[in-house]
Amino acid sequence: MNQHMRPEPVPFYDLGSQRRRLGTSIDEALSRVTSHCLFINGPEVAVLEKALADFCGAKHVVSCASGTDALLMVLMAREVGPGDAVLCPSFTFCATGEAVALTGATPVFVDVDEATYNMDAGSLRRGIATAKQRGLKPRAVIPVDLFGQSADHDAIAEVAQAEGLFVLDDAAQGFGASYKGRRIGSLGLATATSFFPTKPLGCFGDGGAIFTDDDKLAETLRSIRVHGQGSDKYDNVRLGLTGRLDTMQAAVLIEKLKIFEDEIAARNRVAERYSRGLGNFVTVPRLAPGCTSIWAQYTIRLPKGTDRDGFAAALRAQGVPTMVYYTKSMHQQTAYKSFPVADGGLPVSEKLSDDVISLPIHAYLDEATQDRVIEAVRGALSA
Repeated sequence: MNQHMRPEPVPFYDLGSQRRRLGTSIDEALSRVTSHCLFINGPEVAVLEKALADFCGAKHVVSCASGTDALLMVLMAREVGPGDAVLCPSFTFCATGEAVALTGATPVFVDVDEATYNMDAGSLRRGIATAKQRGLKPRAVIPVDLFGQSADHDAIAEVAQAEGLFVLDDAAQGFGASYKGRRIGSLGLATATSFFPTKPLGCFGDGGAIFTDDDKLAETLRSIRVHGQGSDKYDNVRLGLTGRLDTMQAAVLIEKLKIFEDEIAARNRVAERYSRGLGNFVTVPRLAPGCTSIWAQYTIRLPKGTDRDGFAAALRAQGVPTMVYYTKSMHQQTAYKSFPVADGGLPVSEKLSDDVISLPIHAYLDEATQDRVIEAVRGALSA
């Protein structure tokens, strides 16, 4: 009778195991906040910002309410607005382009590299030319460290410098990774990240942070996150947001940051084992030279002609969940179809949206479960 029972599902994320590992430290951290009752801008916020700065080597860290706010606040601080163009990859989560559109500026979508899924410098150049042809003023480029791997920051910085653009790194999926020996957070004018609960470093709700070495930018960001506040709360010197990270989330993140390095190492072990076991069956992710990844997602590409829905159903029958990031690239989505794309189109983004699929990956995935995922993928493709 037991042979007909459905297998126990594999967790796509496993926040429960992490919570059990942290044990009483989280409870004690939250208890300290409920004891001092400084729920906004409590002492834990400053402690977290210093710990994050020490972790990645940034001079300033400005915590905020979400990864989307982190992007938006930098654009606001730099006075990006109508008539400006900001170059974004299309194969990413919508927040990257959304933040641009919210300022009144125009996101111009560019293509990505087929191997790393990150922004392609050649398409970036074409996107800048497209923006100029449309009468827009290119102001910034937002590379995304997609699925946990750093973008090609040297190539992007070279284009940006030649065109007078500033670089805002979207590290919502990549904080903790490195590029040529430098931690993400110390690249470009500013880096934005997210602490959404399922991120490799996530809190118990929404949260984000901005990293920069620019003193003036950091000062402006701190004003923007509190309604554009000036010398006191009733002297608002610019338009701003309610963009603060609350003290409870800061307390949680302080504890999670203590085990972050260990969790990154564990994620890399899982990714390496997946790649060894699946490399002959699917196109596995490839790390570019000099890059590390935190494996926010482990995203494979299925062989040409594979029925992706059928493949996902076959894995689901074995208790193995999958996710597709992203079934539509941004330029294919209803809210963003009217925005320009780089000359020549975005064929790689469109191709990836058709054939990628992500497998479970987290720091608490044991080898027996990894083998189960590998065998389910092999079996589904063989069938």
